[in-house]
Amino acid sequence: MASEVTPGLNLKEAEELALSLSEALSSGDEPEAVKLCQRLAQLSVPVSVRISSQAYPQDSIRLWVGVEDAQSEDYIPVTVEVSTNMTIAQLKEKFSHDFGFAPALQRWVIGKRLAQDRETLYSHGVRENGDKVFLFILSAHAAHLTRQQHKLDQEQQRIESIVESMQTMQLLPRGLGVGGGDKTAPPPETQHTPPPPPPKPATAPKPVVPPKPQLGWACTMCTFMNKPTRPGCEMCGGERPEDYEVPNIYQPDQEEILRIQQEKLAMLQYEQAQREERERNYLHLLATEGQNLIFNTTEIDCPICFSTLEPGEGIVLRECLHTFCRECLKGTIVNSQDAEVSCPDACESKLLDREIQALLTEEEHQRFLELRLSIAESRSEHSFHCQTPNCRGWCIYEDEVDEFHCELCDETNCILCRAIHNDMNCKDYQDDLRIRAENDQAAQQTKQMLESLLQNGEAMKCPRCDIIVQKKDGCDWICCLMCKTEICWVTKQARWGPNGKGDTSWGL
Repeated sequence: MASEVTPGLNLKEAEELALSLSEALSSGDEPEAVKLCQRLAQLSVPVSVRISSQAYPQDSIRLWVGVEDAQSEDYIPVTVEVSTNMTIAQLKEKFSHDFGFAPALQRWVIGKRLAQDRETLYSHGVRENGDKVFLFILSAHAAHLTRQQHKLDQEQQRIESIVESMQTMQLLPRGLGVGGGDKTAPPPETQHTPPPPPPKPATAPKPVVPPKPQLGWACTMCTFMNKPTRPGCEMCGGERPEDYEVPNIYQPDQEEILRIQQEKLAMLQYEQAQREERERNYLHLLATEGQNLIFNTTEIDCPICFSTLEPGEGIVLRECLHTFCRECLKGTIVNSQDAEVSCPDACESKLLDREIQALLTEEEHQRFLELRLSIAESRSEHSFHCQTPNCRGWCIYEDEVDEFHCELCDETNCILCRAIHNDMNCKDYQDDLRIRAENDQAAQQTKQMLESLLQNGEAMKCPRCDIIVQKKDGCDWICCLMCKTEICWVTKQARWGPNGKGDTSWGL
């Protein structure tokens, strides 16, 4: 009998010692804790020591979980609400209850280490919102989990949850009412048996109420069911399906109403900020409109010489907003062989005249304008340069114009003769030119030029007065300035025959 009673005595004493040890550890009484540990060790009773949950932070945190399996190319982000004192085993149970993955299939990796069931999240450094952990889901075959074992695990979970709920209930002895009453029952002869209650009238069975349909949309990434009005997933931030429409019967709760109001307020603040930014940009544009050059406001490298340009050292082109250093832009303008200077960054934009003038000195700008005029003159089809020596005047003539009055030298040029012959008409000038060509080198050069025009077909002699005439532009009808004969440029004869208008024989 002694052997049967001894274990009971050991357990009773062990319980008292364990309770005293817990109090000694909590109060920090180290000598007393050492004595109690020695006495417990002598009893050889299994003892478990755990830190109370009150020692951990009591606030819940939102844990970021990356879920993946052997078939996944990437993880799926999920957010769960946990406490820092939660063990890995409790975390597995929570994930099994929320998402349906059996604890035997879960492998948790925290800080590049496989977490064990007895370890807490706090021991792994999980203490703040947004801390990251990873969950790898094994296949049922790899975990040796059968359907029967899965059912047994689910039954065991249900039993444990029932036991936990029963521990919070207060059980009364059988036969006692709510008020407690007398514990001694009256003698059988004094007991009074109440009459049976009358039968209750038959009532129709209550109709089965179907479950209320769940409104919302399921996230395509983490399958979380979100409220209908949410624009994005509450767990992983995934976007709401484009074809989803909020049901008309949905009535948002107070939390949703507050969130919608905050979103509207944020949108109004965003639109207000946009309007203010546009106003600032407009004022900045007005301020820079009066400036010939716009300088950079941030540090940037010149794409030509690759030098670093501090704020205010670079020039921003108005047309394309490309930024260069002053020296590179100036060199581009000076070395340009075109009337318009293109952006050095090989875009289609051109430098404005105000930018060119501000970058060059007065002398450089004058040379650039002269170059631009000479390029424009050489590329114009109907250009005529003043025949006065060293004069820079030139014009672009039209078909009905035969004279050019140069405003630079105040001379009148004959476009037909390509010469200045004041006080002489074209016939007199050409007759005089033939006489002077024998002794005057300049007259000889002019005569050769006119003969070259005749040989190239760029000029012809009038069939009546024999002066040289040209067709500058337009149709094949020309008129001699001297005798007013209408000439056909194609046949080189009078346009009308000897009998006047209507005669198309051209005198043949």
